[in-house]
Amino acid sequence: MENEVKLAAGAMVTLGLATAALMVLPYIQVRDVRPPDGLKPYTSAERRGRAAYIANGCMYCHTQQPRDRSFGPDAERGWGRASVPADYYYDKPHLLGSMRTGPDLLNIGVRQPSKDWQLGHLYQPRAYVPGSIMPAYPYLFETKAAAEPGDEEVKLPPGFAPAGQVVVALPEALDLVKYLQSLDRSYPVLPPPPRDAAAPVAPAKPAS
Repeated sequence: MENEVKLAAGAMVTLGLATAALMVLPYIQVRDVRPPDGLKPYTSAERRGRAAYIANGCMYCHTQQPRDRSFGPDAERGWGRASVPADYYYDKPHLLGSMRTGPDLLNIGVRQPSKDWQLGHLYQPRAYVPGSIMPAYPYLFETKAAAEPGDEEVKLPPGFAPAGQVVVALPEALDLVKYLQSLDRSYPVLPPPPRDAAAPVAPAKPAS
């Protein structure tokens, strides 16, 4: 009986330490985080696009967490500054990702703001990035003989459009692109230095 009590006590202590390390301490660190001035809530279309991002498994191959320079060359790759907790204030669930089969996307709205590029890239990635292993998403589009009023025709590079037809983006593709365009974390996260602190200090004059 004594061994069982010790085992149970040890298990409870281990569980308590793990809970404190993995849940309580991180919560204490981020509970007072507020959204930066440059971060806006998602619109309805962007939220639908975010749901499409999740449904199509984009987070399995792309992260949304650029690393600090001391951990990797993400900034040199053009992926933006290292992310901070406030960058994800409106993200539920968070889409940090863990694999980088493709580039980090937290700032893809800055790197590729063009709607035409984003739509075409979803339809056929290799039309824009030769050798890309990203899958195409043709089911987010419709091919037809001619575009109709209100259709969003995809402008593809020569040789990639179906012969004698046009490619039209479906609403899910348009929402997904709006979400990708909203991924912009280029705003500053630290306040500028005080004016007095930035001014050079004049050397002291020697006593006469």
